[in-house]
Amino acid sequence: MAVKPEGTPIWADAMFSDIEGAKNFYGDVLGWTFGEESTDYGNYTQAYANGKAAAAVVPPMPGQEGQSQWCLYFASADVGATGAKIRENGGEILMEPMAVGEVGSMCLAREPSGAIFGLWQPGTHEGFEAPMDQPGAYCWGEVFTREREKPDAFFPAVFGYGAKQMEDDEVDFRIYSLGDDMVLGRMQMTEEFPPEVPSYINVYFTVANCDDAVARATKQGAILRFGPMSSPFGRFAALTDPQGANFSVIDVTTTEGDMPKTTDVP
Repeated sequence: MAVKPEGTPIWADAMFSDIEGAKNFYGDVLGWTFGEESTDYGNYTQAYANGKAAAAVVPPMPGQEGQSQWCLYFASADVGATGAKIRENGGEILMEPMAVGEVGSMCLAREPSGAIFGLWQPGTHEGFEAPMDQPGAYCWGEVFTREREKPDAFFPAVFGYGAKQMEDDEVDFRIYSLGDDMVLGRMQMTEEFPPEVPSYINVYFTVANCDDAVARATKQGAILRFGPMSSPFGRFAALTDPQGANFSVIDVTTTEGDMPKTTDVP
């Protein structure tokens, strides 16, 4: 597999107090199957979409029970060097860079407005295998924040992203890119978000039919936060799973409307 450019979303995982519940939920909603728990790495359990690595679930670390949240990891050729850039640009390192056997190296960080993310330096584990348009695969990520100027300065400084601002009076949305490839979005949170909800990175997973996925999710106890809504990018919906982790589903084959205009950000 080709080495992914620095700053490319490369992996996603989430902590769940009820691992079996999470496996049942995401297995039903996204069609995932699961590998064996890796006892050498805290019972880390990998999820597969049609046999391709798609994400992972893991029990919470001590003291973090009941704090389910998806974490998006970005590719790094040297997690130590990237961690230093994170600090230099106002971010915080939550878990110092560490090797995970031969699998790779990682660290966890928080950008200046509060969204938590990870870095992954591949070893034998090279990250996502499932192609983005395959049901069950990771498809997209968005930073939700009330302080847009902080991630807008931070992410381009750390990862060298270019940026385009969407021309839309209804939403304040920016797209970060590496070359010609869009890699991450930034959404300004509105008053519709409860004040206690901190900044976070929302992950999107591909589904064959958005409405069917929402129906399965809500039947299992998920909360529908937004949608389903058709867009030029696909038909999507935002959900909170039964253990409190936010995520979105999108059917990229069902599109509606013209692509929005964007303006390059200097």
